[in-house]
Amino acid sequence: MTIHWCGTGLSAIPGLRRLIEAGHEITVWNRTTDKARAAVGDLTDDIHAFDIDRLAGMLRKGDLVVSMLPGDWHVPLAKLCISHQAHFVSSSYIAPEMRALDDDARAAGVACVNEIGLDPGIDHLMAHHLVADYTASPAFDAGNDLSFISYCGGIPKHPNPFRYKFSWSPLGVLKALRSPSRSIRNYAELNVARPWDAISSYTAPLPQPETFEVYPNRDSLPFIADYRFDPDWRIKDFVRGTLRLNGWSDAWADVFAEIETLEGASGDARLKEMSDQFWAENAYDEDEPDRVVLCVSLKAERDGKTVWHKTYVMDAWGDARGTAMARLVSIPVSLAVEAVLNREIPAGVSPAPHDPKLVSRFLGEVGKLAQHLQVVDHMA
Repeated sequence: MTIHWCGTGLSAIPGLRRLIEAGHEITVWNRTTDKARAAVGDLTDDIHAFDIDRLAGMLRKGDLVVSMLPGDWHVPLAKLCISHQAHFVSSSYIAPEMRALDDDARAAGVACVNEIGLDPGIDHLMAHHLVADYTASPAFDAGNDLSFISYCGGIPKHPNPFRYKFSWSPLGVLKALRSPSRSIRNYAELNVARPWDAISSYTAPLPQPETFEVYPNRDSLPFIADYRFDPDWRIKDFVRGTLRLNGWSDAWADVFAEIETLEGASGDARLKEMSDQFWAENAYDEDEPDRVVLCVSLKAERDGKTVWHKTYVMDAWGDARGTAMARLVSIPVSLAVEAVLNREIPAGVSPAPHDPKLVSRFLGEVGKLAQHLQVVDHMA
């Protein structure tokens, strides 16, 4: 049973090294073997230039493929796995094309696990914990009004004038700023064309409370079902979003204004120019610590009075182990790999697991990765 780990970018290394050091049989694939050797060559020489046809020739029933490659590769690799009765794991969001593979994966007895990195991933685990905690509590009542928030952000540990730094190409961040979002605010669906149209303030319940700028991203609504909210529950607020340092919206005001005007091929070319400029001016320096803050909160109210309110809060930063982002993305991936191989995750296409035993175990490991991890009871 071989783990084929595809992709050795910055966010992939700690999880890959963890699996190799644990003694798993690993074959490493990367588009450039030099980068892979620099990352894990001290642990293994089973390193190959990524080629899906060559991978197909080596893939056996019961093997597992990890895709830490760009998102375009996830569905082709998942299809390859299903055809070989091999499993698949990625940290990325489940695209419609991936979800469409669910029946085939189940028929083949194959687990295709996605959304098991940082965000998405750790945030899902925190949400599952809070929902289970709430529904088991004396305060639970199907008639309560619920407010759910999940905010995650990678930010510089030492703030800079731009209020943000980049670990890799800024192009993805810039493209995300052009994306609409859907969430629930004050019992109604909130549709936002651009993130800067919905920036608000959030005070994270850290040991020293800290205020950040936050905004909704993507489509939050499908996660209502994923987080096992009953269809009859009354939802006041439900938002999954991004967290940024205070002052970010002011520092980026000119960026927002220009992005709004960009269209077509010339717009894409300008985005690339902006990305190159930001990379030159605001990339992390070597050994400069990054920081990740994640807050997931669930509040229940009855007749306008709060009856239950807890927040799962995490604060992590780069240290001698490397960047916070890398370990928080890739080590949950490695945990999912082991859970699949141990047959703890069923066949089919799925996000981060709901199983309370896995949620507890995975979050226990996250506690070793972060400098601060706590469930804050606001009613205590």
